[in-house]
Amino acid sequence: MLKVLDLFSGAGGFSKGFESAGYEIVCAIENFKPVFTTYQYNFPSTHVIPKDIKEVHSKEVIDEVGNIDVIIGGPPCEAFTMASIKIKRNPLDRLYVDPRGMLVLHFIRFVADLKPIFFVMENVAGILHPIIKNAIIKEFKRIGYDKIFLNILRAEDYGNPSIRRRVFISNIKINPPKEKIRKTVRDALRDLPPPDSVHDIPNHEPVMLSNKKMKALFKAKTGQSLIGFYGFDNKVRGNYIRLNFDKPAPVVMGKSRFIHPEENRLLTVREHARLMSFPDNFIFFGGREIQFDQVGEAVPPILAKVIAEYCLNKSKELNLI
Repeated sequence: MLKVLDLFSGAGGFSKGFESAGYEIVCAIENFKPVFTTYQYNFPSTHVIPKDIKEVHSKEVIDEVGNIDVIIGGPPCEAFTMASIKIKRNPLDRLYVDPRGMLVLHFIRFVADLKPIFFVMENVAGILHPIIKNAIIKEFKRIGYDKIFLNILRAEDYGNPSIRRRVFISNIKINPPKEKIRKTVRDALRDLPPPDSVHDIPNHEPVMLSNKKMKALFKAKTGQSLIGFYGFDNKVRGNYIRLNFDKPAPVVMGKSRFIHPEENRLLTVREHARLMSFPDNFIFFGGREIQFDQVGEAVPPILAKVIAEYCLNKSKELNLI
């Protein structure tokens, strides 16, 4: 069984997928207390280090859990996402000056120290900017990994009922076969009771709105958003979108909110989690907004499992294990 270290673990979507594929998640690093609590609850046998990754030496990991076979993780994407108006104009500054972008370099530091069989780092498509991409490839070559692949995967191609295009940087080319039929919002939500009914489903409490937003919500048609905002690229993005039962949901983000396709209410944390393929026994802790953030910032477990299975088989083909 391959031993996995999850850097920037968040709630544990990446870990959940690898665990489901038969890997042993031996260690994770997560320093935000409510998220740490979520991860520790859902992965009770994993050694979780509650520190800022900048303060963690790889020796601490080895001393606690021994050698590592696989490193996974998703450094914060805010430095690279075009949806942010605070993104730095100089592409290299996003990687080498922005403290959030520099966390990618700490992922590379752990890879350099621990020399895993393979690694998978997740981030947004903005990291594909040619200047940033070449800098990252150069950093990995500097530590001995000559073949680096920037794999673009869409979660909806692998059974996730919401759209999500992400980059997975690895020393293995990741190209799993796609599913022919996409899951929809209806597939994800069909058997959940109304949140204001009697039930025992965790994280499935009603989400309240101001009277002003409630009035606007009642008028929202399928696909319509109540709020629009501009990103760095001057594209308008919507929030508070009424979903279509028969399509995958839009991208689930920490700050995104969705309106139920037929009912005049917002979706619950559990419904967002369903749209990200989390099982109902995966429980999120912290305040409501923090719970939404944990879901929206995760790698969908169903996609993580596909990646884990593919990388395991590919590692065997390449005689890496």
